[in-house]
Amino acid sequence: MSTFRFLLVGLAVLGLSGCFGSEQEDLQRWMAEQRAQVKPTVPPISEPKKFTPQAYTEGSSFDPFDMQKLTQALRRDSAQPSTSALIAPELARRKEALEAFPLDSMTMVGSLDRNGQPVALISVDKLLYQVRVGNHLGLNYGLITRISETELGLREIVQDAAGEWIERVATLQLQERKK
Repeated sequence: MSTFRFLLVGLAVLGLSGCFGSEQEDLQRWMAEQRAQVKPTVPPISEPKKFTPQAYTEGSSFDPFDMQKLTQALRRDSAQPSTSALIAPELARRKEALEAFPLDSMTMVGSLDRNGQPVALISVDKLLYQVRVGNHLGLNYGLITRISETELGLREIVQDAAGEWIERVATLQLQERKK
């Protein structure tokens, strides 16, 4: 029985090996025909543009290391008032709880009078906070300057495009409750 299996496997291998040769030859012949028919076309490269160098004239140019101009610029910069006076007191004090949240995440939900002083009710992350004039809130060193029945005014210290510290006024208005 084992010789029968050996003979059967040998015949199968012989039969399959005859099939592979003809397909390979057909494929090789077709590839050669395709290569002969296709001719690559490469567009010609254009001529490079002629470079004309410019003459350097030392006398008419600006000297960036001229000592006189550098000292004038330093004097002009030192004469400007220091804007660090705005931010220095803010960095020295202890932060309040509402300074950890951006102003746009806060909503004013009400106001009341306590002992003759206006108090605003601010909602942040589903918690309610009471704030008075002089309290700080927001990420930009916001100081509450006024509280009315419908809005809360504050002064923020922010950097402008040039990196200078400037003051800007912002408000939080009373938001009606959504039902």
